[in-house]
Amino acid sequence: MNARNTIRILFLLYCCFFAISLPSQEQPRFRVMWWNVENLFDTHHDSLKNDREFLPDGIRRWSYGRYKKKLDNLSRVITAVGEWTPPVLVGLCEVENDTVLRDLTRYSALAGQDYRYIITHSPDERGIDVALLYQRHRFKPLSHQSIRIAAFNRKSRPTRDILHVCGLLLNNDTIDILLCHLPSRAGGVRESEPYRLFAAQKLRTVSDSLINVRTNPKLLLMGDFNDYPGNKSITRVLGAATPSAHISSDSLYHLLARKARQRNFGSYKYQGQWGLLDHLIVSGNLLNTSTHFYTSEDKADVFRAPFLLIDDENKGGKQPFRTYYGMKYIGGYSDHLPIYTDFYIRE
Repeated sequence: MNARNTIRILFLLYCCFFAISLPSQEQPRFRVMWWNVENLFDTHHDSLKNDREFLPDGIRRWSYGRYKKKLDNLSRVITAVGEWTPPVLVGLCEVENDTVLRDLTRYSALAGQDYRYIITHSPDERGIDVALLYQRHRFKPLSHQSIRIAAFNRKSRPTRDILHVCGLLLNNDTIDILLCHLPSRAGGVRESEPYRLFAAQKLRTVSDSLINVRTNPKLLLMGDFNDYPGNKSITRVLGAATPSAHISSDSLYHLLARKARQRNFGSYKYQGQWGLLDHLIVSGNLLNTSTHFYTSEDKADVFRAPFLLIDDENKGGKQPFRTYYGMKYIGGYSDHLPIYTDFYIRE
């Protein structure tokens, strides 16, 4: 027997063992990921948006070749996050339009993974939006809407919409997913905080409404909040707590809050310090292990594959391998690392 046949037999035996070891009513892993992909722009000008920075003749010299490489990089990461099974749901932010998502799902390495997408069309001046990729054979959208965040004051710039998707799982459970990209910290943390608190309050209002309307509410909030787990937008406005022994079905819980207390844990590095700007928050029912669809905080993590990191020559350690470092093109992936969690699903 040659080596190739031996490998095939071992692989088949592994698959058989894996299938037997799963409970008979439990389906394959249901992985969900979130990722700020750092300026996924196409190469065409949108006359209604300020996107000239990312044009072939713009300051960043954003060419078709660089755009294609970006798509290849993103598809590689999404595939890697899925490991054996691609993520069922992929939340994204900093995507420009339908074109980039069509190219990502149809003309990259993701083309064979049966992904479809839903995207907001926000009033953001740069034209960046929030989107959800989903595998249509494992998740069926029932409804979706872009929820506009009103202007905080007369001087405030328009921000990204919240994307609300209600969908049906294979076990006939429904889940409400809220995806967001809250206002940035540009201009200073304290100066910009009121804008994030205002947007977080809108998110809280929508969450409370869904919890009150649904019989058994299952909410998943994910996004780039531009705040850390201990900031007011998370703890006071959303009231997202660290999971404990006593879980309330109508409360929100942060899946990564406990891990975020560890040193050098995070999805983003700023001035040499890692921190968690990207969040996975669930309603209490999604932590109830007696239900047919649930998760736990030990299943949530930041995806820190070695190829996503490079040496931080200024501050030491590692940092995300991003597409641009300042204005210099370095051909990486993003300035954020992806986050993910796994759900158990039973029929």
